[in-house]
Amino acid sequence: MKQGLSLRVSQHLALTPQLQQSIRLLQLSTLEMAQEVEQMLDENPFLERTEEIAEREAFGLEQVDAPVSAGEQIAEAALPVADAVAAPAEYDGPLTDRVSSTSDAPADSGPGDEIESRLDGATPVEESWEGDGTVEMAPDDSEWGGDAPARNSGSGGDDETASAADLARSPVSLQDHLHEQARCLRLSDEDAAALYFLIESLNDDAYLEDDMAELALGFWRLMHGREAASPAIEELEAVEAQLRMALGWLQHMEPTGVGARNLGECLRLQIEELRNSPEARAALAICNQSMELVAKRDIKRLCALCGIDDETARAALAIIARLEPKPGRRFIDVERNVVVPDVIVTRAGRGFKVILNPDVMPRLRVHDVYANAMRQNRGGRDNGGEAGHAAMQQRLQEARWFIKNIQQRFDTILRVSSAIVERQRNFFMHGELAMRPLVLREIADELGLHESTISRVTTAKYMATPFGTYELKYFFGSSLGTETGGNASSTAVRALLKQFIASEDPKKPLSDNQLSDLLKEQGIECARRTVAKYREALRIAPANLRKSL
Repeated sequence: MKQGLSLRVSQHLALTPQLQQSIRLLQLSTLEMAQEVEQMLDENPFLERTEEIAEREAFGLEQVDAPVSAGEQIAEAALPVADAVAAPAEYDGPLTDRVSSTSDAPADSGPGDEIESRLDGATPVEESWEGDGTVEMAPDDSEWGGDAPARNSGSGGDDETASAADLARSPVSLQDHLHEQARCLRLSDEDAAALYFLIESLNDDAYLEDDMAELALGFWRLMHGREAASPAIEELEAVEAQLRMALGWLQHMEPTGVGARNLGECLRLQIEELRNSPEARAALAICNQSMELVAKRDIKRLCALCGIDDETARAALAIIARLEPKPGRRFIDVERNVVVPDVIVTRAGRGFKVILNPDVMPRLRVHDVYANAMRQNRGGRDNGGEAGHAAMQQRLQEARWFIKNIQQRFDTILRVSSAIVERQRNFFMHGELAMRPLVLREIADELGLHESTISRVTTAKYMATPFGTYELKYFFGSSLGTETGGNASSTAVRALLKQFIASEDPKKPLSDNQLSDLLKEQGIECARRTVAKYREALRIAPANLRKSL
């Protein structure tokens, strides 16, 4: 075998850690970006927030990869130590009072004691309005020292009372609302425990999803312990009878319809609270039938099954339509995800101005004190020698990379948003009906970026416009052919369909075929199946369900 040397030239793409971080930050949403910044601030001591708007050089765009020369190191070492050490910034964030309490409950308490204690209205020490003074907050108990400002009170400084606004803002859950009503009933301890168990078994819509046999077994095990032997059949039947009696009390509570096992029972409970009338009795009979017939509004079959006339059936369906299918809906504490726009578009003369939202831009900088201290102690005693200095230098470089990548992220978002505004200028002047077809490749070719980069930028990023806040992907849509040979945006077609349906006669709603014909009259070629797909995307019911009775 002959040995020799050869030279070969090849190209390959290497994803450096900096590039990987840049790609990952680009696809994060505003909330995820804020979490990433907080995590990096906790992990990297060289990063700190600044309230001042930093210049581009402060973000490290120019000197992020430049090595520190020997002359700079000597100059920094010659600086007085007093100039390098700065006083830490005062913490001006909100202070959280921490109150700890100990429980005096006996260790041998039974499985049902917790239920009985909660039924008696017992509350933890930190939630009680009254006490013997053992849980008072001393001025120096704060985590940040004794300089914590006193909490504002609507009663002129009385800490033992809460303002009406604070009480109004506190959410009340469905279970708390029902427990408050249960305390007004004069029940034995066993009946109160059964009612408490049923209230805690309700789902968010105020329905009982489990059947009575499973609930009876669960209640028995809760009262006797999980490790107890299996109960006898007679004992389970007695527990089930007790739960059925408690269910009757529960179903007479407010909101009406609570404790139902299915939709039909929920509607029947609400109809029974109405004034007795032929229409109400007909509605009660309809609710005893299949809910599928009610959803389809099959009046002829409902009339035949319930023995009522057409007019009474329509009046009964009108009553059912006014009922609440989910009684617990108003008690659900929904986390409203407030959309914070990344880009703001405003009118500027005859054009539009595109700016980044300053509220979502993290203002970071490299901590000069730590950076200078590390450079002065290079190879010294405090950092573990050369190895420690190399590790800290790596952390400093990571901080510079992170700041640079954040700046590049917002620069890319601004460039893409400006290109979108330029392409969709008619939308910002006339609304969604003037939207033009646009694909990711057009923006990518214009900016010299890859199509996948545009996809990352437009995902979970939002733009505030004069017509509302939209995701950047909203401005991209496929095209439909027109009679004149041009193209119409699918977004504009959906807006046109929404306009047609909003102006239709409720007694004679437009079918998908009729909507397709109306689009053809506008010069847009759109098949019936495409109309049905767009209508479903808009969450609009078909014509037979939109028809008013």
